[in-house]
Order: sequence, then structure tokens, then C-alpha cells
Amino acid sequence: MNKTGRTLLTESGAKKLRAELARLKKEERPRIIAAIAEARSHGDLSENAEYTAAREQQGFLEGRIKELESHLSRAEVMAPAALQKNAGARIVFGATVDLYDSDNDTEVTYQIVGELEADLSLGQISIGSPIAQGLIGREEGEEVRVKTPGGLRVYEVLKIRYV
Repeated sequence: MNKTGRTLLTESGAKKLRAELARLKKEERPRIIAAIAEARSHGDLSENAEYTAAREQQGFLEGRIKELESHLSRAEVMAPAALQKNAGARIVFGATVDLYDSDNDTEVTYQIVGELEADLSLGQISIGSPIAQGLIGREEGEEVRVKTPGGLRVYEVLKIRYV
């Protein structure tokens, strides 16, 4: 969430969350309702483990649906390409950044995204992460020193793009 209480998302992140919400409502909810009906047909509900498990799944599912609806209702969806106009040559939310990691002598690529869509395995880091916070406002060619839980990291900004 940003300072205004809104949830920052990229367009692709909002699309993924909307797709998850639709799947939960259209596929998972009917599947669980059917499982509850099937378990009820087996008789005594007080000792029916299938019924208890299905009801528990229903509770988790409905909680996730409410959570997604809440986040999407407060979402501030930002198009990375539009952000570039205001950012100029600086790194802002939505930027995809190629970095040289001098500690490991490797190049890494990160996209700065909202907290809900961050996925390090896809190279997407949360706007609130130490690395993203260290990169915000920087330009190509700058050296960035970032304090992380694993220690001090040093990066050189190689390229900034908004996709």
C-alpha cells in the first residue's frame, strides 16, 4: 500500500489478480460448493471429515476472494510506459532495471512492482524492498549501495526501461 492507502499495481499485476479472482469465483467456489453438497449427502455432519474439510476450504476461499476484492477496489494501476514520461531518465515504480552486481560479477534484471505482485523468481521486486528503495530516483551509470538483510550490496545501473 502507498501513503494514500491505495494498493500500487502495474497493469500486468492487476490483470493477474483479476484473473485469480475470476478463477476463484467461477471455478473454485462451485467446486467447493459441490464438495460440501456431496459430503452432506453422506449423513451425520458431526463426524463427517469430508464436510469439515470442504467447509474449511470454503472459509479460506471466501477470505481470499474478499482480500482480492479489497485490494482491487483500492488499486492504483500504473502503466509503466506512461510512468516513463514523468520519470525521465530516473527509476520509478514500474521500471525494469538491468544492474551489474559487482559482488557476484553478474548482471541481474528487476522490475519494481507492487507488494502484491512481487515475485523474485520472475525478477519482480516489491517497491518496499531494500533494493527497490535504493534504486528509486537513480539513473543509468550510477552506482547504488543497498543495505539488505544479507549485507551491503553494490550495483551499477546499466539500463532502465518501461515495458
